[in-house]
Amino acid sequence: MSRGPDAATLLGRALLASAADAGCAAALAHADWTRWASATFTGARHRIVMRAGTSPLLNAWLAGLSEAEFALRRHLLADIAVTQVDRHDGWTEFCLEALTVEER
Repeated sequence: MSRGPDAATLLGRALLASAADAGCAAALAHADWTRWASATFTGARHRIVMRAGTSPLLNAWLAGLSEAEFALRRHLLADIAVTQVDRHDGWTEFCLEALTVEER
């Protein structure tokens, strides 16, 4: 029986939808994740690279991303940060790092 999409898939979809809702349609260029655990929680660390057309809307979306909330089935987004932004030829490529925690 399938449990449905994993946290990485859900997070990628949520980020793409959020960017589109903000008026700055983005594309997922690369995504990777590794399992993570503390004494009380389990989850994953994510590294996501996305691209979008450079615009004030994109800048605003990136600036507010750390405070945004995303609904991820069976997972909580504990932290997300923009760690790198490169702009060239009207395009912006940016790297996000996130931590998701499995709901119990």
